[in-house]
Amino acid sequence: MELVEATRDDLETLAEYWYALATEMEQYDELNEVALDGPESAESGFERQLDREDTTVFLLVADETEVGYLLLREGEHPSRVHSAYADIVDLFVAPDHRGQGHGGDALEAVKRVASERGAEYVTVSCEWHNDGARRFYEDNGFAEKQVTYAQRLD
Repeated sequence: MELVEATRDDLETLAEYWYALATEMEQYDELNEVALDGPESAESGFERQLDREDTTVFLLVADETEVGYLLLREGEHPSRVHSAYADIVDLFVAPDHRGQGHGGDALEAVKRVASERGAEYVTVSCEWHNDGARRFYEDNGFAEKQVTYAQRLD
């Protein structure tokens, strides 16, 4: 499995993967409700992501087959000893490619990329009640660091 940097030619695929991920996340919290009727509406959002200097979107490719995507955002906490980080914003493996090690391979590949770019650590978040994702990240060496709270504003 390898990370291949996505381009504008990949917008349709990225939007389809994002829509699948977003609709899977709806079950975990009302704030995850997707406002789009389909993946086509998400293409412009990915165009903006591709234009960001702090963000890289990758396709996950295994045996010349696209199996998912990963969105990586780089940042810095200048007041900390370990300041440079890479945040996995999205990691999605298509359902028919799960259980084959692609997610773990993607994490290993992103750690290499992040290190090469000067990051000192990698972060990732998932929904609190998504036990499968929490177990996956813990099984791949990630440890809980903080809790994010959200409050809907009406």
